[in-house]
Amino acid sequence: MGVLDIVPPGVLTGDNVRKLFDYAREHKFAIPAINVTSSSTANAVLEAARDIKAPIILQVSQGGSAFFAGKGLSNDQQKASIIGSIAAAHHIRTVAKEYGVPVVLHSDHCAEKLLPWFDGMLAADEAYFKQHQEPLFSSHMLDLSEEPKEKNIAICAEYFKRMAPLGLWLEMEIGITGGEEDGVDNTGVDNAALYTQPEDVYDVYKALNPISPNFSIAAAFGNVHGVYKPGNVKLQPQLLGKHQAYTSEKIGGSSAQPLYLVFHGGSGSTKEEIRTAVDHGVVKMNVDTDTQFTYLEGIRDYVLKKKDYLLTQVGNPEGADKPNKKFYDPRVWIREGEKTMSARVKEACKDLGNIDRL
Repeated sequence: MGVLDIVPPGVLTGDNVRKLFDYAREHKFAIPAINVTSSSTANAVLEAARDIKAPIILQVSQGGSAFFAGKGLSNDQQKASIIGSIAAAHHIRTVAKEYGVPVVLHSDHCAEKLLPWFDGMLAADEAYFKQHQEPLFSSHMLDLSEEPKEKNIAICAEYFKRMAPLGLWLEMEIGITGGEEDGVDNTGVDNAALYTQPEDVYDVYKALNPISPNFSIAAAFGNVHGVYKPGNVKLQPQLLGKHQAYTSEKIGGSSAQPLYLVFHGGSGSTKEEIRTAVDHGVVKMNVDTDTQFTYLEGIRDYVLKKKDYLLTQVGNPEGADKPNKKFYDPRVWIREGEKTMSARVKEACKDLGNIDRL
């Protein structure tokens, strides 16, 4: 039995998201969540998932959403980010089913200062639900890990009460992911904050599970956003097993892995670290830094290779009167970036065991 025996192709919502994550946890694989900033990057991710027969997660960040809407728009009161995330969601919804793979449509880190962006997306979910009996997105993330634990959990619970009736999944973060991403800089945080304690994870479970089982936890185990040299970051994915065991014991041991866990800051991780995380119940792993670079790679290499055909509209090594339109057409060089990005998405899926799962 494969994934398509339990959920349909296209964007998933409600219990279908949980069914997908249950299947992944049971079969010991995780699904990469790829940040997309344009229809081009979104299509590259969907193409990769189709080619390797795998479910996939596409996610938009606050900054990436503003870029999707257009850098010419003002982002006063998060307006461009709201419009861009909605535009991305509609594009992905329109094409995803045609690629024949299940898709989780997600919004990434949202700190307290970015809550107007979250509110705008949630309003769009509610409007879409009135028409279609499901939300526009599959899931959203609240990242209030910089706030005191009690405040973090309380705000998540309040939003979750509004989200759950729509069939929205909630991802939250407890403990801090280091590094810098999308304007949130955690490069100087105390090292101890990079490692979440089992008691903290259970406090989240106690607050959210009575509302709905459809939530996941990004518990920190030394994670850092961005790329770094091997050995510079001390990941301890075995801690995730302790979180599972502690919560399992507290709820009576009916499930050895009651938590849906998320791996942030995975760039530069070893395959062994990834495997350990998946074995302990990680069902989603964020991938952004590496796919950004590989999108550039294809375009960069094309430009360097075809440089003499890109300097003028007419005239190249084949003749002074030869036109260059077929070389500088954006559909040509952007496609090269899609190809290399798609290849990196396939590699991420392979590392997580997410191949031939349909």
